Formats: sequence, C-alpha cells, structure tokens
Amino acid sequence: MEYLSTRNNKFFVDSAQAVLSGLAPDGGLYVPRKLPEIDVEAVLKMSTMDMACTIIGALLPDIPDMDELVRRAYTGKFETEELTPTVPAGNFTVLELFRGPTSAFKDVALCMLPQLLTAAKTVKGMDEDILILTATSGDTGKAALAGFADVEGVKICVFYPHGGVSKVQRAQMVTQEGRNVAVCAVEGNFDDAQTGVKNIFASSINGRLLRGNRCRLSTANSINIGRLAPQITYYFKAYADLLSRGQIAMGDKVNFCVPTGNFGDILAGYLAKKLGLPVGTLVCASNANNVLTDFINTGVYDRRRPLHKTVSPSMDILVSSNLERLLYFISDGDTELVSKLMGQLNSEGIYAVPRALRQAIQTEFWAGCCDDARAQQTIAKVFKDCGYLCDTHTATGWAVAEDYVNQVNDGRPMVVLSTASPYKFPAAVLSSLESVEGNDEFKQMERLQEVSGMPIPKNLAGLDKKPERHTNVIPKDQMLEYVTRL
Repeated sequence: MEYLSTRNNKFFVDSAQAVLSGLAPDGGLYVPRKLPEIDVEAVLKMSTMDMACTIIGALLPDIPDMDELVRRAYTGKFETEELTPTVPAGNFTVLELFRGPTSAFKDVALCMLPQLLTAAKTVKGMDEDILILTATSGDTGKAALAGFADVEGVKICVFYPHGGVSKVQRAQMVTQEGRNVAVCAVEGNFDDAQTGVKNIFASSINGRLLRGNRCRLSTANSINIGRLAPQITYYFKAYADLLSRGQIAMGDKVNFCVPTGNFGDILAGYLAKKLGLPVGTLVCASNANNVLTDFINTGVYDRRRPLHKTVSPSMDILVSSNLERLLYFISDGDTELVSKLMGQLNSEGIYAVPRALRQAIQTEFWAGCCDDARAQQTIAKVFKDCGYLCDTHTATGWAVAEDYVNQVNDGRPMVVLSTASPYKFPAAVLSSLESVEGNDEFKQMERLQEVSGMPIPKNLAGLDKKPERHTNVIPKDQMLEYVTRL
C-alpha cells in the first residue's frame, strides 16, 4: 500500500517504510493514499485478536505475518482477552483502555508497535539499529519504554516535561529497566519536548543523525502510523459489545467522546468511521488547554496562549500533531493546503481553515472543555451515582459528553473512552472523594483502594520502592546533544 506525506502528494513509500520512518522527510505525517476496504459486519463478529489482525493488516499490508505479530504483542499482557472491555455506567458506556501492562490506553498501540517495527525492519533489509525518539505528556513514555525494553536492534529515548507529569507517571518512567532505554526530563512543557523531538528529526539526513549516533531514527508517538493503526480496533470492539448486548442493531450510529490531547485517539475513531464503522458524532473533550475546542468551534487554531498545568496532564498540549492528518482527510488530500497551514502554525502560531473545511469538520466532530474543578466534581458524582471510579481524563470526557447530550439532544448511545487507571492520578482522584492531607501519592493510592474497593493494578503497586535509574534534567535546547551521546 502506498503512503504519502500530508504535505506532499508526489513522494510515496510502502506501509513498512512508513512505520520505520515515523515522520515523512518534509516533516509531514504519513497517510495511506487510499484507505482499504474491509467487511465491517464480518469484522464485528470476530474476536478482539482477529479484529486487530484484520484492521491492522489491511492498513499495513506490507508487513507480513500479522496474525503472529498481534498474538505476540497482546497475549498474556492484558487483564482480559478482550483487551479493551466496555462497562455500562449510568446513561453511558465506558470503554476501558487501561487494562494493559502500564494502565494507560497507549498500551493497545505500544504493545503492537515494537512488533510492527522489527518486522518492518526485516522486510526492508535494514541492518542498522533503530533509535526511537519520543516526547510524552505522561502515558506514552512508560508504555513505549515497556514495549521496547530490551528489544534487539532498537534503542529508545523518552523525553518528558519536568514537573509536568504526575508523580506516579514519573515513577513509572524513571524506574524503567532495560539496557536499551533512556529517560530524560526537559525544562519546559510537553510542546517543548515534542518540538525538540521534531527538530532532531529535521536535523537528520535520511533519518540519521548528523553526528554521533548512527542509528536510524523513528518514533513511538502517534505521529507514527504504526501507533495509530492499532487504536482503530477498539472502536470496532466497543461497537461489537453494544451489538452483543442488544443495545443497538447493526447499522445504528454510536457516538464516542474522547479525552483529547495530541488528537491521535480521536483520529483513530474518525478512521474507523472512514473504514465503514457506523460512528455518529466524535466528541472532542479538552481540559483548560482548550485549543482544540476553539478550533473545532471556530476553524481557527491558535497555540499562542499559556499552557496550563492541570489534573489531567496527558491533555496538557497546545500543538496537537495528529490534527494534521485530519486536515488532509477532510480536505480530500489537499497537501498544498495542509503544508501551508502547518507552515503558518510553525512561523506564526496560528492558522484558520477555509469556511467549507470548518463546516466539514463540524459535521463530524463536536467539541467542549472541562476545567479541573468540574472534572473532580464529575469523579465524585459518577462514583456516587454509578459506583464507577474514573480518572481525571475520563472525568473530563464524561463531563463533555454530558454537555453534548444536553445541548444537542442526541439520544444515540454514547461511549466515553477511559484512557487511564485512576491510580495513575491518585492525588487528584482521592481529593475528589474526600479531603486529603500530605502529598505522598503512593499513600494516597492505598487510601484510594480502601475508599473505592478497586484493586491497585499490579504494575503500579510497590512502584515507590523501585530504584530511580533515570534522573537527568536538561534545558530544551540540549535535547539533540543528549541524544547524540546515547
């Protein structure tokens, strides 16, 4: 299958090369020239594993033995063979994406990406090692580190914003074992770290650094199509669950509300719809960093605003990279327009899409935002009314889903994506339920278990007892120098 850059329709690679490269040479993101056709009704009758094989295989057909890769990626690593179970809660259905090895939705993709990357490397006859460079707002980092730890022929370096992740998220990363892993805090916010990674790619020639390290560069961020493709599966799985419970009939449309930062998770829902899944409205939920809410409602993307630190740090983002892919698809592949808009964002910090494009986006998406106070009120309300404990990101999604239903009066089923375990943010979640003293998040984790009766995930229990292995903190302008020393 041919893939091209969102900014250039004259340069093509196959799907294996798109996964290996991560980012196109012109800074654009790889997209399929033509989306594949799949038998939706047949896929909805499959097991979760078979769904993943079919969907990922259709999008990445140049990577062979997909069945083996999928089973190697997922078997025994999740709490359930369903991978991403759904749970009825009040008037909504919660799609639980945190049942994997690091208790975050990124596990679905980042258990799979190492398999795709090493297989693609074999397909392309690559002898060089691969260096995975990743910026994280909290969850991607640990999931990527866990997925790539000790994978032969691969190194991984994760950058995270110093002071910009929860203490549990930080502990997950800095205690990571593996002879091929590096973790480093960056003085700045997530956008600084993400921009730094992109600049390192820009300073390379044919994917190799100009000096020092001779590894071939790739990325585990959702700008890599190998990260994005596996996420489509759980939209099909959620729809199949509603079918099996008799909540919908085949062909009925279902709405999805997605807590959104880098726009990858919600874009996977859009691609599921493009592949034929009966998706209704995709509700984009933001926290106080509501750049996406403003964009969807006005057509103007303006990152020239302060970045707020919130209780939902994985959404503390002002430059949502995967939005570029949406612009490509919504504009019917107008790479010239996408390139122009991305240039304006880079140089001026703002762009405005044409009116017709804004209207097309609003046909598919609805957007709202929720501040910290309301998110924590929602945690308490959902726990009291439904007996369901959700994290801060999920609560943001729940609150915005309620806004959508109340304002639009849309009675179709609503699935709220739950992106992380509440134990990844114990201070914020516990303080939503009762008054909290002190700042020991690990003691708060234990108290949260007492209050909720929900067990602490095995990967988080005892995390504070593990030795810290990665304690570097660097200025954002030293990221390239740091990487070349690896």
